[in-house]
Amino acid sequence: MTELTFRDAVPADIATIVGLSYAGDARGKDTPPLDPATLTDPRYRAAFDEIAADPNHRLIVAERNGEIVGTIQISFIPGMPNFGMKRGLLENVHIRADQRGSGLGTEMVTWAIERCREAGCGLVQLTSNKLRLDAHRFYEKLGFTKSHDGFKLRL
Repeated sequence: MTELTFRDAVPADIATIVGLSYAGDARGKDTPPLDPATLTDPRYRAAFDEIAADPNHRLIVAERNGEIVGTIQISFIPGMPNFGMKRGLLENVHIRADQRGSGLGTEMVTWAIERCREAGCGLVQLTSNKLRLDAHRFYEKLGFTKSHDGFKLRL
């Protein structure tokens, strides 16, 4: 297998990132087919532009053989707890289905953790849908611990 490279996403990557995210939906078989128009929804470009403009956020793609095979969003969050310790937040972690089990996920998350360390973070956190049991085992193998229950409120 060829070397994996990581880079900040560019606008031309948006449709691929959205597709990866959709394919990784935790609902699995209950997920309706992706409407191709979804990939070009202007709200994704607006979100991309906002992420790209903020130095505390990075939207990353992983490439192999010139193809995007994974994506991850990294956010650096300043905070008051623990003497102002900055936290790294990993979100939208998705690997293309045909690349799962290849070590790509481990390499990508390890790479993201190192970026958090370089940014001065003292902790890296993430959430994972309760239905994604394989993902939970994956994160535990990387040293993450289930320490909190999360709550969401859709607005």
